[in-house]
Amino acid sequence: MGPKSIVGIILIVIGIAGLIIGVFGIFSKNLTNQSPWIFAILGFVFFTSGIGLLKSVGNQNS
Repeated sequence: MGPKSIVGIILIVIGIAGLIIGVFGIFSKNLTNQSPWIFAILGFVFFTSGIGLLKSVGNQNS
């Protein structure tokens, strides 16, 4: 497990956390003073970049 894989996993975890906070804030009580859409969009960006990074690392190892 190389450094790119570790960064990819970290990005995925941050993305999932951002998506959870964002979606919870959009459909229910907002947990922060910021707009929940910020967390939802950034969570989606981090999640997709982490998935893309893990896919590229998986293709290089094959």
